[in-house]
Amino acid sequence: MEGVAHVTLHYPKRFNAMSRAMWHELREVFEHIQASPHVRCVLVSGHGGHFCAGGDISEYASFRFEEPSLRDFHENEVWGALSAMLACDVPIVARIAGNCMGAGVEIASCCDIRLSAESAQFGAPIAKLGFPMAPREAALVSSQVGNVTARQMLLEAAVFSAPEMIARGFLSRVVADVDLPALAQATVHRISQLAPQAARLNKQTLRVLNQALAPVNKAQSAIKNEPSETPLEHLMATAYDYATSPEQREGIMAFLEKRPAKF
Repeated sequence: MEGVAHVTLHYPKRFNAMSRAMWHELREVFEHIQASPHVRCVLVSGHGGHFCAGGDISEYASFRFEEPSLRDFHENEVWGALSAMLACDVPIVARIAGNCMGAGVEIASCCDIRLSAESAQFGAPIAKLGFPMAPREAALVSSQVGNVTARQMLLEAAVFSAPEMIARGFLSRVVADVDLPALAQATVHRISQLAPQAARLNKQTLRVLNQALAPVNKAQSAIKNEPSETPLEHLMATAYDYATSPEQREGIMAFLEKRPAKF
């Protein structure tokens, strides 16, 4: 379809889990889309029957157990891709089917309109792997799924159905699995027929409005003549100190060795 960019998460043998190479490619793709004046809409989907099952855990042992490499992965590789999506002025539509877990929820959280198959499943059960969600990623997910849902996903490894997630305000539409492709096609076609300049300006305005809600703590600190560092900025200094923790090593190795983790 003219004016529509199709971005497909493609790693079939792992239900489209995000590898490090895929994070790099996702960033490059959205930086290219942002610079392309002829793109009017982006459709993000997963190959086959799943959106994205999370991160590629088979890679984790090679970098997650040292603080510098762990920090670099989240702050540069993952957040580099997510921030490129968030900075994109072109409307982004997510077509979600099957598993939408962890990284999948994060990627979907960067999309403007989220369309889902009725059978899709949503969650971030990384507590089972012995590590937390990175601060910026957790802030992004919480801002989109809501604080209550984020706490359930992260603290009890809760998994939610598509009907539950539309009731919680995360999804735009939920339809029968068989109807999802047609709905996505009609949605991106409708957006592509609208004024592209208006869409880009609307996204810029909405981004500024969202950012305007964030500095409440800075304003309160300024009144008290305190440093203007936000709680998130303060947290970043020690956010990845858990890299060498026994819990993370046990969680990841248990998954790779296909055995129950012992925390």
